Amino acid sequence: MNQLVAARMLEKLGCHVDVVANGREAVEALTRIAYDCVLMDCQMPEMDGYEATVAIRQREAGRAPRTPIIAMTAHAIQGNREQCLAAGMDDYVDKPIRPEALFTVLQKWVGSPHHTSTRSPAADAAPSLPARV
Repeated sequence: MNQLVAARMLEKLGCHVDVVANGREAVEALTRIAYDCVLMDCQMPEMDGYEATVAIRQREAGRAPRTPIIAMTAHAIQGNREQCLAAGMDDYVDKPIRPEALFTVLQKWVGSPHHTSTRSPAADAAPSLPARV
């Protein structure tokens, strides 16, 4: 349900959304497509968001630009944000996702979500949603 809600929010912001089922698929998608941003659910089957982020960062090592990864988690406990950042994520939004929070974080990392990207797709969410921004 969170995945569907996040996808609709992103589409309303003018993003093209690619949805994957787990962290392994998110890593694979990023080998094929240069996304502007990834919304990464921390709790996913097969490979969680933390492991997926580490794998993505290892593949990006020595290459620029680095794809912004925004954590999405329902675990709003102290230290969770730090755990996300330590895994290589760039920012953090709590679930359930509020549209204004999503807009703010996208604006911070990719600019206005209403622009037409010169890169390919862009954002990833629960379980993993790459979206064109």
